[in-house]
Amino acid sequence: MNKKANHTPKFFQKLEIFWKTLGPGLVTGASDDDPSGIATYSQAGAKFGTSLLWTALVSYPLMVSIQEMCARIGLVTGHGLTGIIKRYYSKKILYLILIVSFPSITLNIGADIAGMGAVGNLLIPQVPAFLFSILFTAILMYSIIFWSYRKISIVLKWLCIVLFSYIIIPFLSQTDWTAVIKGTFLPKFENTADYYMALVGILGTTISPYLFFWQTSMEVEEVHQKHIILDKKVINLMEKDVEGGMFITNIVFYFIILTTGTVLFNAGIHNIDTVEQAAQALRPLAGNLTYALFAVGVLGTGFLAIPVLSGALSYMMAETFDWNEGLDKRFQEAKGFYITMIISLILGLLMHYIGISPIKALIYTAVLYGVTAPILIALILHICNNKKIMNEYTNKFWSNLFGTATFLLMTISAILLIYFQLNQ
Repeated sequence: MNKKANHTPKFFQKLEIFWKTLGPGLVTGASDDDPSGIATYSQAGAKFGTSLLWTALVSYPLMVSIQEMCARIGLVTGHGLTGIIKRYYSKKILYLILIVSFPSITLNIGADIAGMGAVGNLLIPQVPAFLFSILFTAILMYSIIFWSYRKISIVLKWLCIVLFSYIIIPFLSQTDWTAVIKGTFLPKFENTADYYMALVGILGTTISPYLFFWQTSMEVEEVHQKHIILDKKVINLMEKDVEGGMFITNIVFYFIILTTGTVLFNAGIHNIDTVEQAAQALRPLAGNLTYALFAVGVLGTGFLAIPVLSGALSYMMAETFDWNEGLDKRFQEAKGFYITMIISLILGLLMHYIGISPIKALIYTAVLYGVTAPILIALILHICNNKKIMNEYTNKFWSNLFGTATFLLMTISAILLIYFQLNQ
């Protein structure tokens, strides 16, 4: 009896310590599973069943390597990624990244807002989707402008818990676990354009350029907030944070593919374009609880991801034009920073009314991300191997190996994506 009594507190103490070590890496990883990402994973599962589950295993070390490098840049230099590119590289590269990133991130925000509005309407049909979209945008604007960095970071961290709803879903429905194990450990390729489009879509969604900027800037915020003095212990804690955050995002996208790949695919529902279609299709097949969990997860991830998307864009603009920046500053202290966030949210909200559907937005976003990701990964690798910038904290062998593999894979993905879009 005493052993059990003593063991339980120790377990929860360890859990609490682990939870406290998670910070920017957790939020960055969790925000990757945004409503538009959920739509991409749902499409892959519905069309190809469990045959793409292996992508969660393959993408994990690649995501960790890039996000760890971005986090290390922030900790070592005290500057965001845009600031470092501005200081050490050609202005043409900086402006090219900015010109491509502004529309791609704004389109992503628009797709997420539209997805949240549509899912809100599914849960409460009496309220039109556009009213939900306006309400959610207003809530996001208020929290971003009036809450402190500490409050925002705590809320975002706790919002990550909503992602676990996707892990529960497969256990509420009939799942062929033998097929799941095969799909996870035995990759099965199909030599079709649709298969490679789904594969490229998953890679583009999981390794997104806006995450690079957010991760770097958040580490800088953490240094300022907690007055961190850089040493090997800080680097080790950051690595655990990144590994934990990326692990959660991969587990979640794995289970979204698993859910749609068993429930929808086996029911003959292979064409899913939006998150609300996925939620609606699950309801008669897997029950109201599964449907509700899926829908609530979309809303939670939207509230988590949109501040990350708009925040990444604001940090990029502020560092490019030398504006005051930071979620720890008040609106009056960093007007340009916050106005960029507000504009991106308003443009995202208005996207539907100017004739761009969420599906088109996702396609445009994927293409723009596909173009910028290889360039940014090459820059990140170069920065992390430059002793003038990183001092003794340059890349080790494994960082370079996985970073180079990520660069090659994203370059091939970008070429395939553009090829398939031009030949549709």
